[in-house]
Amino acid sequence: MAIQVGDKAPDFELKDNHGRTVRLSDFRGEKNVVLLFYPFAFTGVCTGELCELRDNLPTFVNDDTQLLAVSNDSIHTLRVFAEQEGLEYPLLSDFWPHGEASRAYGVFAEDKGCALRGTFIIDKDGVVRWTVVNALPNARDLDEYVRALGAL
Repeated sequence: MAIQVGDKAPDFELKDNHGRTVRLSDFRGEKNVVLLFYPFAFTGVCTGELCELRDNLPTFVNDDTQLLAVSNDSIHTLRVFAEQEGLEYPLLSDFWPHGEASRAYGVFAEDKGCALRGTFIIDKDGVVRWTVVNALPNARDLDEYVRALGAL
């Protein structure tokens, strides 16, 4: 079952597409976090969602908010994907131990070996304030993130 509104967000330590270590706790007390899990780089729906975020980046990466996108791809795959699509926000690799962060948030699809489309808005205290989990083929609505961030 996915993490629910009001739950403390599980901390994680993952490598980004440049090999840097990123911890959720690094943002505690500093920024709200939009934590987005997606199945795989280079797939149609995922590429569309991540490029839509790219095109609206100031809403999601600013003095008050940080966007973190997590997939089960390797950091090497994520590096090429980010370069190809011009993604300038952290793409985090939940590759090994495979799906550990996705499992902690309850969005790992064991039968597919990848994360579902789960989004968690986490406040500066590390508490989940909004969440949505979509099935693999269903894109998320960016306007819902914007409204949820505005409510913080």
